[in-house]
Amino acid sequence: MKIIGIDPGLRVTGWGFIEWEGSQVRYLGSGVIKTASHHSLAERLGVIFTSLTTLLESYQPDQAAVEKIFVNVNPQSSILLAQARAAAICAAVAKELPVHEYTALQLKKAVVGYGHAEKAQVQAMVQRLLCLNGLPSTDSADALAVALCHMHTQGSYLKNR
Repeated sequence: MKIIGIDPGLRVTGWGFIEWEGSQVRYLGSGVIKTASHHSLAERLGVIFTSLTTLLESYQPDQAAVEKIFVNVNPQSSILLAQARAAAICAAVAKELPVHEYTALQLKKAVVGYGHAEKAQVQAMVQRLLCLNGLPSTDSADALAVALCHMHTQGSYLKNR
C-alpha cells in the first residue's frame, strides 16, 4: 500500500510518500510545496492543489493521510490554514483516494511514542524509521509522520479484524 502524508500549510505544505507491505515500510519521496505570499489566496490554493495533483499522478498512492488543524489563537490564521488543508484534501478526493485525518497529538504519539514531542524529535524518529541518510525538513518530516501514523493505525485495525 502506498500512502501520501500531507502536512497542510498556506505558506509551506509538506508531503511525503511511503510504501507499506507487511511489516516493511519504504520511503518513496518527500518535499514541500511553497507558495508566494504576494500572490492572491486563490492563486496560492491553486498552487497547492495543482502541485499535489501532479505528485499524486506521479506516485499513484492508494490512500491519503492529512494532518488535522488545531484552532489557533488567531482566527484568521486558522481560516487560512483550513483553506490550504481543503485544497490538499480536494486534490486527494479528485484522484478518488480515501482520505484519513490525524491530529498532531496522534501522529507524534505514533512516531515518537509521546504526544507532546518536539519537532526535532519527530524529525529524528522519521529519519530513523525510514532509514533516511539525512534529517528531513520539519514540514517533510511532519508529512511523513502523518503517513507513518496512518500506517500504524491501519496495521492496528487490520490486526483487530
